[in-house]
Amino acid sequence: MIRSQHAYLPARLLFLGASEILLATSAFLIAMVAFHGLLNTIIALSYQQGALKILLVIATIAVCMYYFDLYDPLILHSGRETFTRLVQVLASMCFIVAALYALFPSVRLNRYVFIIGTLAAGLFLLLWRELFVSTWPMFRERVLVLGSGGLAEFLLQEMRNHPELNLEVVRHIPETQPGDPSPRSFQSGDFSDELVQTVEQQRVRKIIVALGDRRGKLPFDSLLELKRQGIFIQDGHDLYETLTGKIDLSTLRPSSILFSPEFQPSRFYPMMKRVGSFLVALTILVIALPVMLLVAIAIRLDSEGPILLNQRRVGKLGRIFTVHKFRSMYRGSENAPIHRPASQQDERITRVGRWIRARRLDELPQLWNVLRGDMELVGPRPFVPNQEEDCVRAIPFYRQRWAIPPGLTGWAQVNRGYCETLADNADKLAYDLFYIKHMSLGLDMLVVVRTAKMLLSRSPA
Repeated sequence: MIRSQHAYLPARLLFLGASEILLATSAFLIAMVAFHGLLNTIIALSYQQGALKILLVIATIAVCMYYFDLYDPLILHSGRETFTRLVQVLASMCFIVAALYALFPSVRLNRYVFIIGTLAAGLFLLLWRELFVSTWPMFRERVLVLGSGGLAEFLLQEMRNHPELNLEVVRHIPETQPGDPSPRSFQSGDFSDELVQTVEQQRVRKIIVALGDRRGKLPFDSLLELKRQGIFIQDGHDLYETLTGKIDLSTLRPSSILFSPEFQPSRFYPMMKRVGSFLVALTILVIALPVMLLVAIAIRLDSEGPILLNQRRVGKLGRIFTVHKFRSMYRGSENAPIHRPASQQDERITRVGRWIRARRLDELPQLWNVLRGDMELVGPRPFVPNQEEDCVRAIPFYRQRWAIPPGLTGWAQVNRGYCETLADNADKLAYDLFYIKHMSLGLDMLVVVRTAKMLLSRSPA
């Protein structure tokens, strides 16, 4: 995994994406040389916006490949699914580029160059993916897991069930031996020798420490010596966060939040985030005004009641503010004394409401809240006060969601669906705390990109 701006990204998938961009670019350059000749191609690239024309096509291909989930490890390892989606990518690219050419004729590639380049790019990408998948197992990291309990069992199961992670468990050393309930002494000299010998014999490159309780158990000297030898020592909780994108609430301690430097953003990040949120919200609001007008008319014609719904929500530090949304439920449904969270098949939702909720259009008036400073573009979603009070009483660390301003979208929203129960809210809190711990402009951009993809695909969240 590569950690960029606190966003965890698989290194091999990043390499795959970068290499495919280079291959697709090469395909169109080869097409230009084949049709125009080398000298004319150099002239076209330098003086006739040739580079911009190719860049437009390549950018469209990259966006379509992300949209069709071609970098999902499960799809990557399915040859038939990869071929089908690659055809969809190239077909979608042709439609999008054709529309852009109609609007901006000056960026149009030669017709034959475009056809040859598209066919060559498709062939290159298909062959490269076959080679990439066939060589994938050669680069697996050999892993030793130290510890037992819920965290260790979860990590072992994830690594064994998902070979696309490229983590091969060659040895698991639990805290207790079969038939002996008493914990082992990991700090004894015999165990230290066994650990070093196991690492050498099994050619282990990474040790994952997933002890339930480390006090007086962790073999510091042995691990430090192995680390000096180049063995990567990783905390099991860090790997859990990498694999799931959330924090393990069952092992979270107050000291972890109090003393961890990661729960405190840089000095300039809040200011940059506020400026960015304001500018993006203003831009979207101006562009979306015609759509918002049509939605308002549709709501008025579909059912009785106000067009806008004004609700009290809990913001930063527990302050109450009023959030604005397009009404998606029948009149009076959301004014009950006890708030009931909406579900996907909620009978209170109107026909137009179901349509605008699926496309997140009901959230557009909240852009005004972002402009006012009640909310940011990215952050934990704000809930109504009585729902928040129930969660605070039942879920440890829930108040930590209020440490930062709420958001129009968030890390939890792009990773899981609706919250209907306390268990759902506890799981969503695990994602929110991960965001609060690792928040950065890079992670914000990742949330925005994934939100845009969800809006286009209308996937539930």
